[in-house]
Amino acid sequence: KTMAFSTISSSLRLLLTKIPICPKPTKKPSSFFYKPIITFERISTKLESSASSSMDLQPIVGLPPKLQEIISLFQSVQDQKAKYEQLMFYGKNLKPLEPQFKTSDNKVQGCVSQVWVRAYLDSDNKNVFFEADSDSVLTKGLVALLVNGLSGRPVEEVLRVSPDFVELLGLQQKLSRSRNNGFLNMLNLMQKKALELLVEAEKGSNSGSKNDDSVSKIDGDDEKLSVGLSDEMGDDGLELGRSKEGEDGPGSGDSGNRGMRIREILERELTPTELEVEDVSYQHAGHAGVRGSDGETHFNVKVVSKEFEGKSLVKRHRLVYNLLQEELQSGLHALSITAKTPAEVGAI
Repeated sequence: KTMAFSTISSSLRLLLTKIPICPKPTKKPSSFFYKPIITFERISTKLESSASSSMDLQPIVGLPPKLQEIISLFQSVQDQKAKYEQLMFYGKNLKPLEPQFKTSDNKVQGCVSQVWVRAYLDSDNKNVFFEADSDSVLTKGLVALLVNGLSGRPVEEVLRVSPDFVELLGLQQKLSRSRNNGFLNMLNLMQKKALELLVEAEKGSNSGSKNDDSVSKIDGDDEKLSVGLSDEMGDDGLELGRSKEGEDGPGSGDSGNRGMRIREILERELTPTELEVEDVSYQHAGHAGVRGSDGETHFNVKVVSKEFEGKSLVKRHRLVYNLLQEELQSGLHALSITAKTPAEVGAI
């Protein structure tokens, strides 16, 4: 028995010499959690090709470069607390908005906290810049994210940003529904102000205090203007939409009442050589602006007309938008417009 026990003890000692009892852990803590705050310089903004993500990255393409960086930053980590800390970092470094700009016109409606957004163009009237502030730390971080992601870009590029990009940030688990809606309202107001500035610049106005009818008619406190390019429509499909709940009429399809009215107005005013009016409301059943309603709320419109000759893309969309202003005021939430001249269609 003594020899057998000795043999087992020798074998055990031999085994233990090969396997360390308490290996030293490699000092490789999560850089996002243990460091005070992550910045773009400390983390790669390029996603790993092998990263397991169920999100389709295609919507990122076409967004402002800085916004792409922010999305990549947030997608590169899964820890919600780390994302929350990054928002705090944005808010802490946001330049305070001067008191004279904290006006009712600059205030974001529909937010839990008070938020103000100011927009202005550069000296060439090409790029738009934003300033913002809030009385809430978290909300200040959210609006700072938008300020960082959208400032310094052409107005048309800002208008092309779809609210869908919010899902790519992966913040839904951390934010309440009301804050998510408030975040979208911030984006809506920033896009609205960018559009107003573009309208003023095209009119040659430098006062910044007068707006034409295409903008002033939608300034009501209970309405939120959403401006963006539909991904399906291509580079010249400008979407002008509002999110206002519970005011939709019944009907669906191009044969519905709203579709017929849209067609009649455009045929009468633009004498188009080609006109397509498509009701796509069924595709937006879960849209925040139409939740609880099944009316005719989203339309795609393609118009080919000589009336667009000599007009810029934005002016063409404004023309169609003005013609359909009554529909937009009575329940039409989103209008995706493709506007071309006959010569442009023939050249394709």
